[in-house]
Amino acid sequence: MKQVRIIAWILVLGLAVLMGARYFLAPNSGPATGTSTEDPSRNTPGGPFSLVNHFGEPVTDADFRGKYMMVYFGYSFCPDVCPMELQKMTSALGKLEAEGYSTDAIQPIFISVDPERDTPEALKDYVALFHPNLVGLTGTPEQIAEAARVYRVYYSKREAEDVEGYLMDHLSVIFLIRPDGSYDRIFTARDTPDSMAVALKPIVKG
Repeated sequence: MKQVRIIAWILVLGLAVLMGARYFLAPNSGPATGTSTEDPSRNTPGGPFSLVNHFGEPVTDADFRGKYMMVYFGYSFCPDVCPMELQKMTSALGKLEAEGYSTDAIQPIFISVDPERDTPEALKDYVALFHPNLVGLTGTPEQIAEAARVYRVYYSKREAEDVEGYLMDHLSVIFLIRPDGSYDRIFTARDTPDSMAVALKPIVKG
């Protein structure tokens, strides 16, 4: 009986992983077009947020209207995946710029899921390591939780003996949001700077 229960749990977990992958990976193909074949009633990622930028100024999602937003949730103490994804974002934009395109129509954004350590001052130093237009956003735990909720981003503090050296578990995808605030697509770990640049080219070509 115990073995049967274990097998059942494995099947349930496997199904959950497949369903999650289907949801997040299915939109991840083709160029950004500004149009969608999605059911408009579907609860897609993205929505209003009210946070503080790396200069300590209050900002909302409305401040970025008129531009595509590339939004990544992470934290500055992240040892691996966060800097890798932000560097991919930087490289993708850099490739377009190297081809002579202006990337002013695309706003890269980094939203911290670690407000305890990611103060505006800390984020200012961190975002300077990546694309010059990258905006770092933080806020109160409640503000971060609300932003993560509307983007459907999971995150959780991983407890550690060293209270200052803890890690954060979180979803790692880059959201592309249209100038009107609606969801366009995501970029995942399988995307490269080259594939991202190809997908973004229709935006910068105008």
